Amino acid sequence: MCRIAGIINNRLQPQQICEKVKAMCNSLQHGGPDDEGLFVNKEDHLVFGHRRLSIIDLSSNGHQPMSDIRQTAWITFNGEIYNYQDIRNQLLKLGVQFRSVTDTEVILSAYLQWGTAAFSKFRGMFAFAIFDSVKHLTYLVRDTAGIKPIYYFINNQSLSFASEVRAFTAGGITTEKDNNWPIRLLAFGHIPEPYTTLKNVFSLPKGHYLRWDNTSSTHVISKYEQPNKREQITNIDEAREVIKTALIKSVNRQMIADAPLGVFLSGGIDSSLLTLLADKEKEEQLNTISIFFNEKLYDEQAYQGVVLKQLKGKNFSHLVKQQDFETHFSQIITAMDMPTTDGINSWFISKYAHEDGLKAVLSGVGADEYFGGYPSFNRMRYLAFLRKMPSSIFSAAKNILPDPYKKLTFLANEGSIADYLLLRGFFSPGDIAMILGANTRQIQEVLFNSHDVPDLGPYNQEHAAWFETNLYMQNQLLRDTDVMSMSHGLEVRVPFLDEDFTAAVESITPEIRFNSTQSKKLLIDSFSPLLPASIWNRPKMGFTFPLQTWMGQHPEINNSSLYKDKLSKKVINKFKNNRIHWSKAFALYQIKAHV
Repeated sequence: MCRIAGIINNRLQPQQICEKVKAMCNSLQHGGPDDEGLFVNKEDHLVFGHRRLSIIDLSSNGHQPMSDIRQTAWITFNGEIYNYQDIRNQLLKLGVQFRSVTDTEVILSAYLQWGTAAFSKFRGMFAFAIFDSVKHLTYLVRDTAGIKPIYYFINNQSLSFASEVRAFTAGGITTEKDNNWPIRLLAFGHIPEPYTTLKNVFSLPKGHYLRWDNTSSTHVISKYEQPNKREQITNIDEAREVIKTALIKSVNRQMIADAPLGVFLSGGIDSSLLTLLADKEKEEQLNTISIFFNEKLYDEQAYQGVVLKQLKGKNFSHLVKQQDFETHFSQIITAMDMPTTDGINSWFISKYAHEDGLKAVLSGVGADEYFGGYPSFNRMRYLAFLRKMPSSIFSAAKNILPDPYKKLTFLANEGSIADYLLLRGFFSPGDIAMILGANTRQIQEVLFNSHDVPDLGPYNQEHAAWFETNLYMQNQLLRDTDVMSMSHGLEVRVPFLDEDFTAAVESITPEIRFNSTQSKKLLIDSFSPLLPASIWNRPKMGFTFPLQTWMGQHPEINNSSLYKDKLSKKVINKFKNNRIHWSKAFALYQIKAHV
């Protein structure tokens, strides 16, 4: 797990490119504190940079950028390939030679053996760049779940890439802001892919690769071949067995590490299940990391204790207080890389995991999205009803709806993005226009005409799963988890997003996979009696902090001088009186503090 950067630019001298890539890598040092490296190819005017966080093969053999044994191709790699040993064995049988036991070298050798077809063989989380010195081609590649990020900028026949957006500014690549990012943040609570805060700096789509021709300075972006779809499972007993087998396999192979590894244990269904499964696999005692609060409404110690009683390993438990939030607030904002309304919880738990000596942890991200764990799964039927009404009704009502119902005006617009924003959006288009002093038509153009979403069919639970997986989880949970954990030099692994596990889940018919009366029932039943009833038969909390109180007392967020326009002042006053959720106030604060 690392941070990567690179530039291909035939208008600059190699030394100039080196200086820029070094500056990019220096800005990413937090995500790769163990080692650094540069690779320069003068003929192709190419420089790869790397910051290393050592997890597998801690020796100097893991130094990057790395070449194959014949030095025909080079790679800079961020991530983990969990099935690399299986692929390595296949390559050994084909006569391929290796000089290390790293997954990095396996990626290179697989590419040289099978070309781009190798990308679909990898099971893991990854973003990497490969330079083929024979064909004078460079590839940027991203995993199918979009767990690891890679951003790129193409300008004046040059390609630059990095693991974080801040690197493009640090390297002097571009500083021009995308003027639409405040619109997206106020609507979504994050900046959705492929967009960033910088103009023409984009996120490579998950499950895709960008091929750059170093000779002609042209590129294409392609989706790499996915594994064959499984036959639909219609029997509930078979479904439970498939889920059980696939998740156990996923957890077991994600426990591979040559550095200290643990599990985030919040006390919810997902983290508890992963902890119990990891404990069965771990030959030595399993480390767990938990957080608790003085605010009892948010404290899950009792549920954490239920699981801990079944473990022999060490639990690192940390009290987080409002003073901690105040002390670290500026560090949290800096770690975000791009503004977001989530990730504070990930920042703290990652901080403590790092301080406890861990290099990698397992996280339960993904289970809610695949098994119906959010309210949106049951709200889809209401959305279906509302969509039968003429959109003109919502357009006409924009000036008379009270605040709690202003999100209905999203339905004045057609398309899936408007549907999603009704379910999870923050400020309505009209309010965004007032806050930013912009034209409502401009707001609608940015929100509804610049996102590529496929036809999602009927308003059912599969529809909701697509929303939660491809919009909410992809753009908020995964991005924020990655950037916040890597700010502490910590790797977060997500077994629920294992390619084989998700393929198994998606092969199960919706009638079995989802349950309207009990969320995640199939997952729970698949692991009965391993998962204690007191864990799953409880109110859902999520990994939540007491931020309504903490932000309500934070002087910087409540600084009245920041909020000049009438609506912003109204929003903050309502927040001070506990009449608006903290996330909306936090989004507004970041706009006013950064614009």
